[in-house]
Amino acid sequence: MRVIDAISQILLKEGIEYLSAFPTTSVIEAAAEAGIKPIICRQERVGVGIADGYARIKSGNPPGVFAMQYGPGAENAYPGVATAYADASPVLFLPLGHPLNKDRVFPHFNSVESFSSITKYVEQINQPETVCDTMRRAFYNLKTGRPGPVMVEIPSDIATHEVDNNIVDSYIPAQKLTSKANDDDILRAAKLLLQSPNPLIYAGQGLLYSNATEELTELSEITQIPVTTTMAGKGVIDERHPLALGSSSIVMNGAVRHYMLNSDTILAIGTSLTKHGMITTIPGQKKIIHAVNDPKDIGNYYDPDIALLGDGKLVLKQLIEACKDLLPKGSIRNSPEGEIKNLKDDWLKDWNHKLTSKETPMTPYRVIWEFMNAIDPSEAIVTHDSGSPRDQIMPFYVSGGPGTYIGWGKSHGLGTGLGLNMGAKIAAPEKFVVNFMGDAAFGMTGLDFETAVRSDIPILTVVLNNSTMAIETSHMATSHEMYKTRDLGGDYADMAKAMGGWSEKISDPGEIKNAFLKAKRATENGQAALLEFITSEEQEFSFRGPLA
Repeated sequence: MRVIDAISQILLKEGIEYLSAFPTTSVIEAAAEAGIKPIICRQERVGVGIADGYARIKSGNPPGVFAMQYGPGAENAYPGVATAYADASPVLFLPLGHPLNKDRVFPHFNSVESFSSITKYVEQINQPETVCDTMRRAFYNLKTGRPGPVMVEIPSDIATHEVDNNIVDSYIPAQKLTSKANDDDILRAAKLLLQSPNPLIYAGQGLLYSNATEELTELSEITQIPVTTTMAGKGVIDERHPLALGSSSIVMNGAVRHYMLNSDTILAIGTSLTKHGMITTIPGQKKIIHAVNDPKDIGNYYDPDIALLGDGKLVLKQLIEACKDLLPKGSIRNSPEGEIKNLKDDWLKDWNHKLTSKETPMTPYRVIWEFMNAIDPSEAIVTHDSGSPRDQIMPFYVSGGPGTYIGWGKSHGLGTGLGLNMGAKIAAPEKFVVNFMGDAAFGMTGLDFETAVRSDIPILTVVLNNSTMAIETSHMATSHEMYKTRDLGGDYADMAKAMGGWSEKISDPGEIKNAFLKAKRATENGQAALLEFITSEEQEFSFRGPLA
């Protein structure tokens, strides 16, 4: 048995069924021979996105896996790995490495050194007999604590080295290790939540990875505390729930803004509370309970009144029991449901002229609104690309619970959404999987739409085509006036057809809903689909910018 065969057998033991990849790497053949299906992308960055999207929908069980060649393959994968690292996504990367006699010899690219700053853990297999130990360390890092990408470099000469055929017989899949928070701290936190006149739960992506939706919902219901989520945490509570405010990032709806500004105590759970452009900051002087599973996230940007270190699901269970013990039997706290509904309704009234606009070119908000009214969010997985599509859809789209939305963007390279979309469809083939992207984003990675066609991954790609970089209007005013630097061009529906997919171009806002229904039928028939909407240079966003 070769080292790469041992790796493939370990992947099988860890539940891996798919390998996203781009040649040349011997891992592809070894994985295929072991019964792991390779998905060959057109460009490594998109291949990383496929593994990443898969991991997010599966909540890391199992993680996504991507393999690439040494040198240019690893170099091209770098931005995708950076995205996975920034968004704490559990993806295993298996780059081939140069032979050991050329390792770290200029100008050869070295993955161990180059990726060390954007991976949770990185290691090289430098002795054939260490393959099991190295892979065990990799999977424990993937499954334990804060999620993140892990890399194992396989030198090309080590890859084909023979090892004992029985080397993987004793390999035991890595366990997911979780722990509770300190009971005394839990009691203090429960008392503070129940004594606060205006508490708020601020839930992050960590609760998705701990499968804590049921517990989050129960805590919210027994305490009558409203819930908002981070962008990455969108979907951890069904946003149709009367206590769900919606999600936020650099944008938010009126209900989220109101409670973020007016709450006095915030339970931030499953979020690092990083002060980042894509993360809503906590404004003013508030009491903060910060619950995470990694001590490195505590105290970085806020001084919490109470810190809880533990798994999100277990911490929520502890808080539920503590709150039940503290609440008088039969007592019901005043419900904010009416206020939440009124806040949302008032906010939507302010946006109704955009959401139902008949103007042409059509506003992207009309596209988003028609989609929301045509498609059951429980049956869909939706993601966005970066820039305007993200900021337009985030505050409005009402997700249908865990695994129905992929919010991303701490590292927000244009074009990332296409790979995430394909990975999500592989992870949940029964869902209608849709990515909203701009024409600039499609220009970055759009040729990988052919990967979806060729690999029988029936996704829907929505291109909001305004033929310009509208978000850059103020930043490129002079250059655009002189040289038309913001202008873009392309007929994306025709490109999709040329690549073998189903597509339509829509310029009449009255045809939007029907176009989505036709596209959904196309995906149900096994076709990768693309809708190109001719849109305006929309410049308005919902409460875009930091909270005062």
